[in-house]
Amino acid sequence: MTNDLTTGVPAEPERLHALDAVRAGALMLGVVFHAVLSFMEPPLWVVVDESTSPVMSSVYFILHIFRMTVFFIIAGFFARMMLHKRGTGGFVRNRAKRILAPFLIFWPVMMVSTVLVIFWAAAQSGQEQPPPPPFTPFNFPLTHLWFLYYLLVFYVFALIVRGVLHLVDRQGGLRARVLDPIVRGLVRTDLAPIVLGAPLVLTLVLSSDWKAWFGVPAAENGVIPNIGALLAYTIAFGFGWVLQRQPDLLQVWAGRYVRNLVLAVLLTGYALYQIGTQADPALSPTGSARWIYAVTYVLAIWTWAMGLIGAALALLTTERKAVRYVADGSYWIYILHLPLIMALQAAFMRVPLPWAVKYPLILLIAFPVLLLSYEYLVRYTFLGRLLNGRRRHRERAAAKPVEAVALAAAE
Repeated sequence: MTNDLTTGVPAEPERLHALDAVRAGALMLGVVFHAVLSFMEPPLWVVVDESTSPVMSSVYFILHIFRMTVFFIIAGFFARMMLHKRGTGGFVRNRAKRILAPFLIFWPVMMVSTVLVIFWAAAQSGQEQPPPPPFTPFNFPLTHLWFLYYLLVFYVFALIVRGVLHLVDRQGGLRARVLDPIVRGLVRTDLAPIVLGAPLVLTLVLSSDWKAWFGVPAAENGVIPNIGALLAYTIAFGFGWVLQRQPDLLQVWAGRYVRNLVLAVLLTGYALYQIGTQADPALSPTGSARWIYAVTYVLAIWTWAMGLIGAALALLTTERKAVRYVADGSYWIYILHLPLIMALQAAFMRVPLPWAVKYPLILLIAFPVLLLSYEYLVRYTFLGRLLNGRRRHRERAAAKPVEAVALAAAE
């Protein structure tokens, strides 16, 4: 059974195992992504290590390009699939249990634990943290659980749009004659990155406060989302939704994944060449350079997404128990990881070792702790039922975290 964060139903066709693995990979990369922050140059995180590097800044830059766009494409795909299997009522009940309830339960826990770690890190460094700004709808801290809030927004929006379409196109003929050929053409002709990316390019270029080095604006603050992040991830979710009408189109990406990944690497390299490896919020190209950078960055977003999803479909053609185990645990791991990562960063920040040693050590400590917490605190408990649905104990044979990690390495 796949993790119910995006599907909520067993992945019966083989290729759905691949898509679930991609979704889980995007969440697991969140641990890698946030562990980078204390080592970036210049320092921008609440925990600042004594050893920083532009290499870590580059890792942040690369992961931020594609990670959440890939996640929301898969989320949109599986959301529509679930809606058609369960109906509107079943869909709403499932999403309320799997997304809304975890958000309401875990947001205050994560908020309090993160603040406590920030105070501890400040004590470790001997520096006093400035007081937070007053909360407003535009800067309210959603923490790293912002993606749950966005999913809830997208579900409501999708249901409203679907309701309107059913009023004007009850039999679905208009969608079949107009929408499906457009989507099919975008995928088969490789115009999807250009057409889907154009609105985001315009938004970023025309935004007076665009922090160009960071690409898509951060989404973790504000119950009123910023327009750049909202547009980027709405398009991703929406395209995943309409792709599910013609799931065989994903095989086009599977057949072209090598080319798309090569293009993604080249575009990312050129974007870094244009903007540099210093994570400077003040960097802002002007004139034609601004347009060229924005186009390069947005094309990189979509070529990474097509390449990674296509690679999973081409290479993960059968279910693997280790991959399924990690996929099942990825929801919990992502929810729990940030305070742990920040605590480890604070513990290592004054240790006289280079970043190339401390960064891997943080991950080597964090991932086993997170996996063990999933196995013994979540997988067969009420938390597991909340996040992933009921799981039978006879599945334990394939569920030991140490064995799963070893198997994943062997594969």
